[in-house]
Amino acid sequence: MSFEKHDIISIRDLSKNEILHILDTAKKIEDNPDSRLLENKMMASLFFEPSTRTRLSFESAMRRLGGEVIGFADPDATSLKKGETLWDTVKMAENYSDIIVIRNPVEGSARLAAEAVDVPVINAGDGANQHPTQTLLDLYTILKEKGTLENLNVGFLGDLNYGRTVHSLVVALSHFNTNMFFISPKALKIPDSYLDELKQKGIQYHEEEDLFKVSRELDVLYVTRIQKERFPDPLEYRKYVGVYIIDRKLLDHIKPELRILHPLPRVDEIHPELDDTEHAVYFDQAKNGIPVRQAILALILGRIK
Repeated sequence: MSFEKHDIISIRDLSKNEILHILDTAKKIEDNPDSRLLENKMMASLFFEPSTRTRLSFESAMRRLGGEVIGFADPDATSLKKGETLWDTVKMAENYSDIIVIRNPVEGSARLAAEAVDVPVINAGDGANQHPTQTLLDLYTILKEKGTLENLNVGFLGDLNYGRTVHSLVVALSHFNTNMFFISPKALKIPDSYLDELKQKGIQYHEEEDLFKVSRELDVLYVTRIQKERFPDPLEYRKYVGVYIIDRKLLDHIKPELRILHPLPRVDEIHPELDDTEHAVYFDQAKNGIPVRQAILALILGRIK
């Protein structure tokens, strides 16, 4: 199975076997890292939108394996400020790097970047569309915590309309016969296109507004924040701030083995009093971004098969 020179723009670009191969490679790298694996390789990190975990973990992943990083985290400090197009920006980055990691607030921007250049492109988030590497580290976390990805009851809580991490994870989990629970206000429900896809695949799903009606059934609860930056109307955003806040009261309504994930950053949707419980794995989840992104980089750059 070869990933060399492949783009990763959407989780739909990956088959079930390819997903499992990436997760297996991540485990091998985590257990036995090689600090020279990506020596003499250069990654361009192009972040047109704020990021903490994704940007830093990609850079850390590259450097810990001996690679180098160039790029920017503030587009206002680049020629974009002078009117340069996305197409021209990535064409320039192609000249200086072996692989490009890009985040941009416009849906479809990563696909456009991949069409513009011959070096591989990894989508680090394009608007409310997709975030495939976040999905892979989410799967890696679930696999480590639950020992399997098959036949789990997974709940998604919060902003399911604009949440690109949810969209990508739903597509990925549809490979594993997951029973999905979508918990949100009606205005923030998961887009119908994803539900139609689940119907076509014969995947069970349930829509609910009250978390406690389904919480005892869940093996995994994936919590998301209400994403202010995605709302076209600030007044609409204010309607839903604080609509779901989970705290220790939840512990009386769950399985003992429930695991709580969150792609972070959180605002107020998970109370810090849950952080020291065995259920909270969101900080480990963020840490898992290192081996998963190391695996992706090493596979695409042809240093591992």
